[in-house]
Amino acid sequence: MIGSTSTILAVGAAFLPDEAEIGKSMVDSAKRAGVRRFVFSSVIHPVLNALGNHAQKAPVEESLLASGKEYTFLHPTVFFQNFTATWPKIVETGVLAEPWSVDTRFSRVDYRDVAEAAAIALTEDRLLYGTFDLCAEGWLNGKDVAAIIGEVLGRPIKAERIDPKMAAAGAGPGAPALEKMFDWYDKRGLMGSAVALRAILGREPRTLHTFFVELNAGGHK
Repeated sequence: MIGSTSTILAVGAAFLPDEAEIGKSMVDSAKRAGVRRFVFSSVIHPVLNALGNHAQKAPVEESLLASGKEYTFLHPTVFFQNFTATWPKIVETGVLAEPWSVDTRFSRVDYRDVAEAAAIALTEDRLLYGTFDLCAEGWLNGKDVAAIIGEVLGRPIKAERIDPKMAAAGAGPGAPALEKMFDWYDKRGLMGSAVALRAILGREPRTLHTFFVELNAGGHK
């Protein structure tokens, strides 16, 4: 949670067992401190009860609605930056390996655009009392993403589904929640609209192609 005594930006954590209670405690602390404006960076579709990392953010939003404070809810989707950790392996093997179907579609977003939207919500009034999905344009599946990477690298990249249980195994106590998320992604993906982010920024959101170009050039560490 960051901010001044008058404005706060809280970024919802993921996969904490008591995430909802921690979030509600942040709202209570903000009330006691006399905070005027509370911007909550939540997640796209917090009504998804099947996904704990989504559903646990809904009680925080409800608490903020009841607080009497100025508020803005930001609902970012899956971040481009999630590819950063696996980029070296993709380059080495020529394979984009993910623990869900190569055919399910996702909205994604560059975290820098989310940060810009958060700054606007903190410093301007035009996003007050609003709820905004934050997505770049497009609903890309694994094969689409692999094709973009291939275009950037100048060679074919293959999309593959890996075993979700093996992918979640390293998460320890968080493995069951990850497996649920992978299962949802496998069957349904995660999609939203770019309309809100485009309007907030006053420009087109960054594209995944541009992100991969920067990543390949060493622009993201």
